[in-house]
Amino acid sequence: MTEAPMLDPGFIAQLLPFDPFDPAFLADPYPIYAQIREKGPVTRTPLGLWAVTGHEACSAVLRDQRFGWGDGATVADHFRTEADGTVVRPFIFSDPPEHTRIRALVGKAFAARQVDRMRTTAEQVVRELIETARAEAGDGPIDLMSAVAHPLPGRMQNALLDVPAEHAARFDELSGDIARGLDPSFLLGPEEIAKRDNARTELYRYIGELAEQRRAKPGTDLISELVAVEEGGDTLTPEELEVTCTLLLSAGYATTVNLIGNGMFALLGRPDQRDWLRAHPGQVPAAVEEMLRFDTPVQMISRVALAEAEIAGHTIQPGEQVMLMIGAASHDPDVYDDPDELRLDRPAGRNLGFGLGIHFCVGAPLARLTAQAAVSALAELDLEPVTGTPARVPNIIMRGLAELPVRVTG
Repeated sequence: MTEAPMLDPGFIAQLLPFDPFDPAFLADPYPIYAQIREKGPVTRTPLGLWAVTGHEACSAVLRDQRFGWGDGATVADHFRTEADGTVVRPFIFSDPPEHTRIRALVGKAFAARQVDRMRTTAEQVVRELIETARAEAGDGPIDLMSAVAHPLPGRMQNALLDVPAEHAARFDELSGDIARGLDPSFLLGPEEIAKRDNARTELYRYIGELAEQRRAKPGTDLISELVAVEEGGDTLTPEELEVTCTLLLSAGYATTVNLIGNGMFALLGRPDQRDWLRAHPGQVPAAVEEMLRFDTPVQMISRVALAEAEIAGHTIQPGEQVMLMIGAASHDPDVYDDPDELRLDRPAGRNLGFGLGIHFCVGAPLARLTAQAAVSALAELDLEPVTGTPARVPNIIMRGLAELPVRVTG
């Protein structure tokens, strides 16, 4: 696919089946997705990108190993190039067998015990954040994004990696800068790209320093696990560890922040659903799954055809790019009754919010645990939104709020 001129409106209009800069799309993309889906579950844009809006079609592509990243041209700006010209490719953006090798190692370090031990931490941290926010706000509004949604995943990541307290704030800032840069570079300005790239470089170096410390003095944290992990005699190289940690943490940070923010915004606008959740506190995990479906943080996932394949009757040629529109698939009326309604008692379905298949998000259990702790604690409070139209971050891959001001009314 031809390289895009940065922020060229004409190019973007030919490439994407929607206008990512349209304020109406930023505020609520779901009616626009519905219009695209009316043309069928798979459509092709003038520049040859295949847009997949149907849930069944998205699921099929995510499971089909004939779709992957190929030469990685569409995500090359996430690669790391060493001084000698060696390219270190994050396993998230690689195909088997390299993806299989690194995923097996990372999966062992991200074992259930690593995540389960964080549950009490999440519950304690969210209580502390709420208490601090209420004390500082007094009778004034609280911004749930800056008070809870952003610091909670950051604190969780810092605990998972055992980041020294004096570096925690900078670590969170770097993760946020990289997360903003998850959109394609042609949708970002020069300053955003520079900020993303500089943050990556600094985080690579910092994680490398922590890894050296943990080699000398191992702990129970994730970096210690990644340093020590082995599968059939194979281990992660220092560069692989740094790149893997950096991208996993920035992507995980952004997903969790926006799952909490989007979910709470949806909940606060529907008092009947909040009342239901208070009456059914044991259903918080299911409620978070519905929030993930209703306004999913990860709106789109890109794939490239590695071999000829068929999607919903359309033949996709090797090298052609496929955009899986997860936000649209999550509102597919063929799968969900009343898809545009938030229903916390909705039966569990095939949620695509964390992907599917071999690229399923390895950090999903931690993101879910963190969001569950936040929703459980916040749902107990009498919160009233200050505005029905809070500002949003102008991303298209990762959908989220810039702020969520609320008042505590009880």
